[in-house]
Order: sequence, then C-alpha cells, then structure tokens
Amino acid sequence: MNKLFVSATAALLLAASPVLAQPTDLLNASYDIARELFDAENAAFVPAYEAANGVAVTINQSHAGTSTQARAILEGLPADVVTFNQVTDIQRLVEGGFVSEDWQTEFANNASPFYSFPAFLVRAGNPKNITDWADLARDDVQVIFPNPKTSGNARYTYLAARAWADEEFGGDQAQVEDYLTKVFLNVPVFETGGRGATTAFTERQLGDVLITFEAEVLSAVDLLGAENYQAVVPSVSLLSEFPVAIVDRVVDARGSRDLAKAYLDFLYSTDGQRVAAERNHRVNDEAVAAEFADRFPDIRLIDVDTAFGGWDRVAEEHFADGGLLDTVFVNQ
Repeated sequence: MNKLFVSATAALLLAASPVLAQPTDLLNASYDIARELFDAENAAFVPAYEAANGVAVTINQSHAGTSTQARAILEGLPADVVTFNQVTDIQRLVEGGFVSEDWQTEFANNASPFYSFPAFLVRAGNPKNITDWADLARDDVQVIFPNPKTSGNARYTYLAARAWADEEFGGDQAQVEDYLTKVFLNVPVFETGGRGATTAFTERQLGDVLITFEAEVLSAVDLLGAENYQAVVPSVSLLSEFPVAIVDRVVDARGSRDLAKAYLDFLYSTDGQRVAAERNHRVNDEAVAAEFADRFPDIRLIDVDTAFGGWDRVAEEHFADGGLLDTVFVNQ
C-alpha cells in the first residue's frame, strides 16, 4: 500500500489557498457512518482555516449510502466535495462528467486519506463464538450488514467474505457461491446504509453479529461500552480505502475550488490525520499511526487489485446487473 502522506502543518496547507471572491460555505457528500468523523474534522478545519486566512467558513454535510449519494449528485445535489468509501461510486461521477478522470492523482494514496476494513461487532462475551468469516454461514447465526446495492460499506463486506472464501475453498466457485448464499440468507433485514445497520444491531437488537468497518465497530464499543459489545477482528479482511474528490462541475460553477481543495488537503495534514485516528480510522501519516498503534491490532489485508483485478473489473463482474453479486443475493 502506498504510504505517501502530506506532512506539512494544517496552517501551511490552508494558507496556500487564496480565498478572495469565493463562497464561504462548502457541501461535503459523504458515506452513511461518517457523521461523527466529519463533525470532528470540520470542528478542526474551520478555526484553522479562519486563523490562516481571516475568513470564517461553514462546512455542510450530507450522509447516505455512497451509491445513493452519487445518484443524488448526478440528479442535482450541489456537493463541492465527496468523501466516499468506494472508488466505484466516484467513477459514476466521472462517467457523468462531474469529476475529472484523473481524480486519484490529485491527492496522495490514490486520493484516500485514511482506511479501514470490514470487522465484526458482537455482544459482550461473544455468546455465539463468532471469530471468523466461516461463522457467518452457520445456521444458528444471524448477520447484520446493509444492502450492497445501495451501500459501499456492504460491498466491502461482500468482497471481503468472497476473498476469504476464495482462499478457504481453493478457488472452487461453486463452494464460494454456496457459502455466500448462506451468508446472505442469514441477514434478516437489509438496511440501505451502514448506520442503519448499526442501529438495527445495537438499538433494535437484531442479529448476532454486525459486519461494518473497523472504525464503526471500535466507535460502537467506545460509545456503548465494552460491558455490552466487543470487537472481533477476523483472520483476514479487505483493505477499505476512503477516496475523496473535488466535484469539478459544482466547484467550477460556484467558484469554490480553492476552499474545496483546502478542505481535502486538511484531511491529509497532521491535524486531520490525528482527528481520523482518534475516531478509529487507520491513517497513512506514519507518525500519527505510531501514536495510535495500540488501538489497532495487526491484520492481514487483501486489496481489491490483488484479489479481484481492480475496481473497474469489480464493477463489471460483480456489481453490474446480473453480475456475481446477483448470483448469491437472490430472493432477498
């Protein structure tokens, strides 16, 4: 994984962006479970930007499943930036003419300031003894994760489970599909986004295990208490990068490009990386990562390029209508 990161201070990053004759507000369209993360990022960014530039700005947020967000932007949501959890939904904006084709070269780490992976949240004591992906297909286990048709979070879960099964069954696709079908049949209800799935598990008390990003798992334990819930890290999972991009069509119409770039640059700054780590995201800034190392256990992560041939191939083979996802996501 590319470990490039921006090491300049937040003030220097912000001061580099001129602010004359541009809007003083910004709309960030983000994924469903990122509310608290970006509340914290915004709380750090706004005063730093004002201190460096003498201008007070407002950051507005929109949260939903990333496919829903991409569709909303295509239909008119005036988001200046997107902070998504899946490349394919930004590619939809590229295809629609909203984001430049070279968006992944505009920021470090393929435009991903931090990352996570699918992990498990279980109730305290782990009463069903759920330890790895194999347990999700058991007859006595109910699994909670959102609908992969609407949620990037859920697509990572599907791909991580498939990558584990490919290894476990030596590439035998009949066994892989049988396993995945059992997992999907163990889901009692599919929420549209990751936060809805967390609510179903923690408030409505549905299911035996929630599959979501490690950042959400750890945050749930922090918020709801280790006496009620615990995190389970599987033997292997899928690297989940959180790509960001400027929505060119919107910023060019609004004149907000400089503010949009300053905002996304801030996510790579030492201050921005520390905020992300404090909210249980793994970061690429090596010094900040070392500072929070005790929070994150070691895990073997597979990447989409190695396991599936890249996001373009994933979109075509797995997530297109009639693709491999549909072969295991039937009668739901």
